[in-house]
Amino acid sequence: MTKKADLILHNAIVLTMDDDFTQYEPGAVAVKGDSILAAGPEAEVLATYAAAEKIDCGGKVLMPGLVNAHTHVPMTLLRGLADDLRLDVWLLGYMMPVEREFVSPDFVRLGTLIGCAEYIRTGITTFNDMYYYEEDIAKATVQAGLRAVLGQTVLKFPTPDAGSFEESLAAAREFIVGWHDHPLIVPAVAPHAPFTCTPDILKACAALAAEFDVPLHIHLAETAVEVENMRAENDMPVIPYVKKQNIFDAKVIAAHCVHIDKGEIHTLKHHKAGVAHNPSSNMKLASGAAPVMQMLETGLNVGIGTDGPASNNDLDMFEEVRLASFLAKLRSGDPTSLPARTAVLMATRMGARALHLGHLTGSLELGKRADLILVEIDTLHNSPRFRRDPNGIYAQLVFAGKSTDVSDVMVNGKWLMRARKLETIDERILLEEANQYALKVDTFLIQREQSVLSKLIAIGGATQEESFEVQVKVRVEEPEAIAAALDQPEIEIVYYRHYHEYDTYFVFEDETQGLVRHREDEFMNLQGKVEHVRARLTHIGQTHEREYPSKAMLSRSRYLAPAGQSLRFLREYFIPDHEMFIEKDRRRWLVKYKDTEFYVNLDTVDQPDLGHFLEVKSRTWSRNDAESKAELAMELVRRLGASAEEIQARDYVELVREPGERRGSRT
Repeated sequence: MTKKADLILHNAIVLTMDDDFTQYEPGAVAVKGDSILAAGPEAEVLATYAAAEKIDCGGKVLMPGLVNAHTHVPMTLLRGLADDLRLDVWLLGYMMPVEREFVSPDFVRLGTLIGCAEYIRTGITTFNDMYYYEEDIAKATVQAGLRAVLGQTVLKFPTPDAGSFEESLAAAREFIVGWHDHPLIVPAVAPHAPFTCTPDILKACAALAAEFDVPLHIHLAETAVEVENMRAENDMPVIPYVKKQNIFDAKVIAAHCVHIDKGEIHTLKHHKAGVAHNPSSNMKLASGAAPVMQMLETGLNVGIGTDGPASNNDLDMFEEVRLASFLAKLRSGDPTSLPARTAVLMATRMGARALHLGHLTGSLELGKRADLILVEIDTLHNSPRFRRDPNGIYAQLVFAGKSTDVSDVMVNGKWLMRARKLETIDERILLEEANQYALKVDTFLIQREQSVLSKLIAIGGATQEESFEVQVKVRVEEPEAIAAALDQPEIEIVYYRHYHEYDTYFVFEDETQGLVRHREDEFMNLQGKVEHVRARLTHIGQTHEREYPSKAMLSRSRYLAPAGQSLRFLREYFIPDHEMFIEKDRRRWLVKYKDTEFYVNLDTVDQPDLGHFLEVKSRTWSRNDAESKAELAMELVRRLGASAEEIQARDYVELVREPGERRGSRT
């Protein structure tokens, strides 16, 4: 007696990608509803199952849909915006400014639909995203009909969809609650990276992911600089650091992992983390080549990702799979490394497991969702076909196959593309809308090219400093009494530094340009002699974000760059309208007060003669944290014996400018 199916696909080369890499030729797959009913020899399936619709696949490869393990899909609208740049210049000079200006629910909807159209055309049925406004990305993904793990981004910086990390975390919680148990969407939380999140943010994200048993998507050890900074600042590598922040309490999806060692690989394996390998992006941004073979030999689930279309620049998984194999061979010097069958595995079943979706998709097996593609191999570029080696079909797909060979795509039992015609998306309308966005972005960037910040970034090496800083500045008459007051049990001194600082400020009539400060720091030893000198540039935008009742100030982030050029060059380069000069002696202590770190500066401003000041500062990443630290800073000021009546709600440059706008010369 035959069993009923909704659809039977037959006369195909069926690659099940199950644990045994079972192949059937000719083979068939029976589909009922959203799931696979059977995969097997054509004669057996046709004899066992009956269906109203039967499709002759014409000898094409019938295989699981590809799994894109890491991407930022709305960034299709930023594709080709800025290329052949260092990561810091690319990120700070172009991506972040454009995202702040343009990213909105409409932006991510359009970018997602364009990306989904490309995914479908290139055989991708599941993707793992990290971006902003994930609620709107989810709606567009469902409209396209694709399966996705979607992570709401959380950062210590303000983002296009949140003014603080608390807002991002609240948005992530709301997104997870609203989309839990959806048939296509798995909601997730996505703390961007260890260097863009604080320990508290990482811990909060891990707790949220564990609470709802959803994935946690994060960039880890992408660049050598990230790893070097982690070791310098925390005396440990990246993976032990994030383990300390409890992220492995969650189901982790770790993007990149380019610079990790054997011990870190074992840690990831022990905690059942999935890894997303991104060959094109890692090569294009010169991040390096991940130790993929070591990961695979250890037993890690490693998937393959395109990364975002602004850093790749396409979403072609066939290209990524081929490059993953090539890069492993190049890195190891062994042509047998990462053979074609393993590369296909990483893009299907193993990729699904890396996303913690192995129970749903990634192979053509009974009960798995009907996520499948048809790939034509009877083409000029993929002929002839040798049949003696069963692994030859994988080599054809990886080394000669192209994304344009994908003819049909099904997700969850629904056709998304038939005979290369998209069923759920109208590409023509989307491309027209995208070109309108491109015109707006071009106009915006042409204007920005004249900006001071853009010029600073163009010099090279620009980095973004802390997101916010709580600061209390107090005029003092007896600085030595303040220094002596630091010696008390409640205050732990972590370290002491002594500088002499020479600051030249470039001032512009257009106040929206901010200020550029050239600072030369002389590091003084205990004998009062200059030990070494450092110069750097700082772009100072809006100085004050807000002022608390305690009179503490909250200051915005700033941008830094090394100053390897002469002041004469910088004057001609920035063309300021006028300059100001400030010279001061600074004694700095890093202290811990009530388990909170503060910088305590004792400054004597010699030119102009402004006198002595006490500054108490602390970095902060959230509104609640800022309010708490503002109160503690004032408490510390009082404990050090300074008068609250002498608090100054202005930076030194503002004290010099007011009253009378005293200006230095431009010589």
